[in-house]
Amino acid sequence: MAAKPPRQRLPFEPAKSSKKPRVKSDSAADSSASNSPASNSPASKQKTQTSPRPPKQNSRPEDRAIPEVVSRRMIARIATFSGVPLFMGMGSFVGSYLVIKNELFPLPSSAVLLVSLGCFGLSVLGVTYGVLSASWEPENSGSWLGLPEFRINLGRTWESIREARQLAKAKRERDRNR
Repeated sequence: MAAKPPRQRLPFEPAKSSKKPRVKSDSAADSSASNSPASNSPASKQKTQTSPRPPKQNSRPEDRAIPEVVSRRMIARIATFSGVPLFMGMGSFVGSYLVIKNELFPLPSSAVLLVSLGCFGLSVLGVTYGVLSASWEPENSGSWLGLPEFRINLGRTWESIREARQLAKAKRERDRNR
């Protein structure tokens, strides 16, 4: 079986960071300096409390923001895949009212509840599907239904969740070993 080709990073996706070097604090120097009378001034306390941090990659908000084309695509899909079931759920109340009022046939209230809950549940799932089925690449509009994009984006989402769990686990291990 052939190996998967490496996937291209999205323009708004943060760069994967390797293990960051830890900035050592000069706690020994700080404790010895705090004994001198000059170190009790507010300016010297402020210097010891802040530590210089290296600038983050993609630190500009416009580098991390979702492109306008992609966000409009997501909103259109959310409106479709969430809006249609939402209006169907509200329509089920109106339809059941008309059926009961005109005595067309006996309609149990549990049926109305189940139909409306099903529609509203589909509406909630439609929000997620609308985001994940949109193409996240600005130059690619994607397919009409969005199944290939859904698979790709769901894979990206699971990959980022796995990485976040691994980072959290590594951090817990580091903290435990201290």
